[in-house]
Amino acid sequence: MRVHVADHPLITHKLTVLRDKRTTSPVFRQLTEELITLLAYEATRGVRVEEIEIDTPVTRTTGLKISEPRPLVVPILRAGLGMLEGMTTLLPTAEVGFLGMARNEETFEPYTYAERLPDDLSDRQCFVLDPMLATGGSLGAAIDFLFARGAQDVTAVCILAAPEGVAAIEKQVGDRDVTLVLGALDERLNEKGYIVPGLGDAGDRLYGTV
Repeated sequence: MRVHVADHPLITHKLTVLRDKRTTSPVFRQLTEELITLLAYEATRGVRVEEIEIDTPVTRTTGLKISEPRPLVVPILRAGLGMLEGMTTLLPTAEVGFLGMARNEETFEPYTYAERLPDDLSDRQCFVLDPMLATGGSLGAAIDFLFARGAQDVTAVCILAAPEGVAAIEKQVGDRDVTLVLGALDERLNEKGYIVPGLGDAGDRLYGTV
């Protein structure tokens, strides 16, 4: 498993505003979109491409285009939805699937309550969107779900992660082709399973508590 922690002043600046408890939901949503576009740039460095010949106004030349089958972007509901537009801004030709996963707040174990994905993901590059990698339960379950459908290459994009979550994913995925792209790697988890210093519950801050 590969882990890439983005190191860019614009990312750190936007993360600082996201962490601030005074930041309102509209601003939080806007900054999340901007931040994910920056992280998507890092996450798609290995996107599969193929050569194509084109005619410029001057001459014929060779360029690149995204290969078929197209990449699949999979936000984990509900908080992952806040990351979707930022990802598809940079990768507009990608297809989009959905996984509805939640965490039992007492056991911290994940469960799947909805899915909308192709039956066969063979040869597909999949990009999973999940704002917070805390215990690793939800993201790990999502990665297993995609590989069970035939995926061979999964990249997870997270705004924040705790070392415990990264270690859990690394142990779970084994030698499968998985990459983690993180906005920041925080200090630890607290006794409630929240990232410290973190930014609170990303879903609540994006959409409210209802």
